[in-house]
Amino acid sequence: MKDLYDVVVIGSGLGGLVCANILAKENLRVCILEKNQQFGGNLQTFSRDKVIFDTGVHYIGGLDKDQNLYKYFKYLEIIDELNLRKLDEDGFDIISFDNDEKEYKHAQGYKNFSNTLLQDFPNEKKAINEYCKILKKYCAKFPLYNVEKGVPPYLENPELLTTRAKDLIHSLTKNKKLQAVLSGTNLLYAGDKDRTPFYVHALTVNSFVESSYRVVNGGSQISKLLVRKLKSKGGDAFKRHEVIKFKFKDKKVYSVICSNGKEIKGKLFISNADPKLTLNLLNTNLLRKSYVKRVKNIESVIGGFSLYIVLKPNTFEYQNRNYYHTKDYNDIWNIQDYSEKTWPKGYMMSMSVKNNNSKWGESITVMTYMKYSDVKEWESTFNAAINRNDRGSSYEKFKKTKTEKLINEIEKKIPNIRNCIKKVYTSTPLSYRDYIGCNKGGIYGYVKDINTPLKSFISPKTKIKNLFFTGQCLNMHGVLGVTVGGVLTCSEILGQKYLLNKIRN
Repeated sequence: MKDLYDVVVIGSGLGGLVCANILAKENLRVCILEKNQQFGGNLQTFSRDKVIFDTGVHYIGGLDKDQNLYKYFKYLEIIDELNLRKLDEDGFDIISFDNDEKEYKHAQGYKNFSNTLLQDFPNEKKAINEYCKILKKYCAKFPLYNVEKGVPPYLENPELLTTRAKDLIHSLTKNKKLQAVLSGTNLLYAGDKDRTPFYVHALTVNSFVESSYRVVNGGSQISKLLVRKLKSKGGDAFKRHEVIKFKFKDKKVYSVICSNGKEIKGKLFISNADPKLTLNLLNTNLLRKSYVKRVKNIESVIGGFSLYIVLKPNTFEYQNRNYYHTKDYNDIWNIQDYSEKTWPKGYMMSMSVKNNNSKWGESITVMTYMKYSDVKEWESTFNAAINRNDRGSSYEKFKKTKTEKLINEIEKKIPNIRNCIKKVYTSTPLSYRDYIGCNKGGIYGYVKDINTPLKSFISPKTKIKNLFFTGQCLNMHGVLGVTVGGVLTCSEILGQKYLLNKIRN
């Protein structure tokens, strides 16, 4: 460990890794501090029964040559080393409902996407084409999303932030089934009928329509490559270094103190931790009380409950696609609004891939929503790899009950699923809170609300001159959103024009 770093990055989630690599490429002395025993945040994987599971990255979009994430990963020097498997081009996402025996496909490539939907909705050509046109139109308004220079879109086009996703989609067609199919993957961004802006839908869906891939052997492949690239440029990365305190000098951050007692000094500091958690550690009057209050009052996105299913060998064929299932297609925007009796109203199911020649699946991951209030009884407990604790028998009973209910729902689509299951593991909002550091276990950062469109936007630049933020809570979540966020943070340090010229060239 060096005596003084040019940049200290707190947290090794994708945003922190992107920032660290960009700045190390500028010959700055960079250090990453990670509290866990594994780098990567939501890129982390874990192993159960010798089977690898992803924490949060089930598939990635925008990776075909010259697409947006391809360009960013090319600049970060990892695109050529990634082991990827392209999902089914004629149906990478499958949408289904209890009250409809048919399955509906989202295909890759806009022409293919349109033509595939037209097979099921032959009288809706105008609506489908207009939907595709509007998706691309909205995405074109976000410069960094397209690896282009420009001011934040809300400064020139504030209406982009106040158009409700549900309203716009429903305005295109009166066909309720088509409305539901176009909205069917809103588990990707925690779609809310009253609050979610259309731009969130557009930026998320567009990248997957352009191209969709699985990362072979899990998302940790990305974090491992980024850590390796960082070290090759002279950067340092330390696990089991949890930052617990900031020290100040001359109204700037002077150093951070870790739980192991080490003090790391730096000239610039970037926090990849949830801004709410970072503010709790700062303990300073250098930030306005109104700013601190605003950030702490931003609502975090709902949490998730996941099943990690280990399959018996050679019992379930690998599915090169994802499944989004909702009980009632009329309820597609209300999956979050469940009661104990109606949970779960829907779920997303995907499979990991061990290699590109796998015929049989090793595992299935199923994710649905879970409110933090559902696990509030155990919020005083903490359990992570570096600090293992037992939450008690009541928590295990709770998880077992939820597991059975969710598997019962899956059985409606896959009647023989129980015969294929070797073992099941689970995670709740408490798991995301403890392992990833998400406020209240929120799966996608902060809620984007058309009624208060700027409330959840946090600038990467703070009033403390040498402290910056990055990560999924700033602008957009997901691999692409967080990568763009990392570029935005580094633009504040290096200059946007300078940085984007290097990325584009």
